[in-house]
Amino acid sequence: MSHEQTMKAYRPPGTSADSLSHTVTLTGVRFLVVDDETRLVELVVRYLRESGHTAVGRHDGPGALEAARDPQLDAVVLDVMLPGMDGVQVCRTLRSEGNDVPVILLTARGAVSERVAGLDAGADDYVVKPFAMEELHARLRAISRRRPPEPGGRLQVGDLVLDPEQQRAWRAGTELDLSRREFAVLGVLMDNAGRVVTRLRLLDEVWDGETDLRSNAIDVHVSKVRAKVDKAFDRNSITTLRGVGYRLETGT
Repeated sequence: MSHEQTMKAYRPPGTSADSLSHTVTLTGVRFLVVDDETRLVELVVRYLRESGHTAVGRHDGPGALEAARDPQLDAVVLDVMLPGMDGVQVCRTLRSEGNDVPVILLTARGAVSERVAGLDAGADDYVVKPFAMEELHARLRAISRRRPPEPGGRLQVGDLVLDPEQQRAWRAGTELDLSRREFAVLGVLMDNAGRVVTRLRLLDEVWDGETDLRSNAIDVHVSKVRAKVDKAFDRNSITTLRGVGYRLETGT
């Protein structure tokens, strides 16, 4: 099915682009969809709404940048070719502002240079046009799950504090310099403090299954977290259970 045929199949009757360019109050995660093709925005927003999510649409670069600054967003679908400011520049500006909202770029088939530029600018993933709605939705779910869960407030284990909303963490009052993935690893460990977190669970919650258990990616990231959270403070709170996983001890 072509891109045009897909839009015709899913286009909601009686709706306009304007009616879909505002946040719709629904349960679920919150997505921003940006493309200068109003029918495509209609299609994607409608699909996400029917899937139980909140969606907001924009059609130009400056509008996308403003909307993407909303701290409540879970992910952004961002076309590369936009009027006013292209998607790569929007992504680069967000990252320069410290905004780590996950971004999926929409690129033309064969536009390898666009994808490379977008990923270098801080995008998390890309989808090539024309695309299947199910694939886009799956990729949105995947990158949204990579962010630490948002509990009612901060997580605290002893003098270790993690704020999921602000994406910040501290030990003994000193802020920790963690990458996004290191932050996610620490979040899972703190959310399960005192309990064993298996490698399979870290793989599922932090990597969304995208790495191989036989690789050392999990061990490397846990080691980096341990260096910043424990060794820098002369602590031993993250325990390795060989062949099983890891545990954040509550008494250290």
